[in-house]
Amino acid sequence: MPILFIGHGSPMNAIEDNIFTKNFSNMASKIDRPKAILCISAHWVTKGLKVTAMDKPRTIHDFYGFPEDLYQIDYPANGDINLAKEIRKSLSPYDVKLDKDWGLDHGTWSILKYMYPDALIPVVQLSLDYSMKTQEHFDLAKKLSHLRSEGILIIGSGNIIHNLSEVDFNNMDTLNYSFDWAKRIHKTLNMSILSGDYKKLINYDKEGEDFMLAIPTPEHFWPLIYILGLKEVDDIIELWNDTLVGGSLSMTALKIYEN
Repeated sequence: MPILFIGHGSPMNAIEDNIFTKNFSNMASKIDRPKAILCISAHWVTKGLKVTAMDKPRTIHDFYGFPEDLYQIDYPANGDINLAKEIRKSLSPYDVKLDKDWGLDHGTWSILKYMYPDALIPVVQLSLDYSMKTQEHFDLAKKLSHLRSEGILIIGSGNIIHNLSEVDFNNMDTLNYSFDWAKRIHKTLNMSILSGDYKKLINYDKEGEDFMLAIPTPEHFWPLIYILGLKEVDDIIELWNDTLVGGSLSMTALKIYEN
């Protein structure tokens, strides 16, 4: 299977018909239908690692102040307890807890509702352990690489550039509207991703002001690190939805697949 990083953007994307959501649907049509999905979402940050392990994960509406239509969405995909146990075993010696409380947050269902609207593919989420360093996340991802050959689609869901405190909400629908620093760092980040030079990405917090403006907190960035950690040497990286919005957000997505 290929691996995907998807910029999920505003929760409003879950009820809008726009270029980004069209591309979510189109991407699913370009890849083999997976047996199951593992999603690493920016919206599940925990102390220690956890993996969802329930038959029927609930749809979590983890946002506030949005239209009522958003809170009515249900994504009734099954879980996969056997996959959760396999992930736990694969990530040894890390102590991964089998979680029966979380479910599917909007970092997961807001994109899957377009990719697989029938909700017939089992979905498991892996949390982000906030006590781990970026290099540890990168290294941990490699332990999951065997899942690709088992028909499991691994998705990282976040936003590479994600500074909500700087967002110009009046221009959220203006494509490629961005501040100067966002334009600069967008180019730098894409060059690092496509060249395979991940040192700057892993050490982003030591790379200067533009990086810190783009990544003021790491939870939306770390899902990208997992997907890059899963890349094999000969894999091809394809950028899509590579657009800046709101001045300080990027919707950039990656498809990584065999040459």
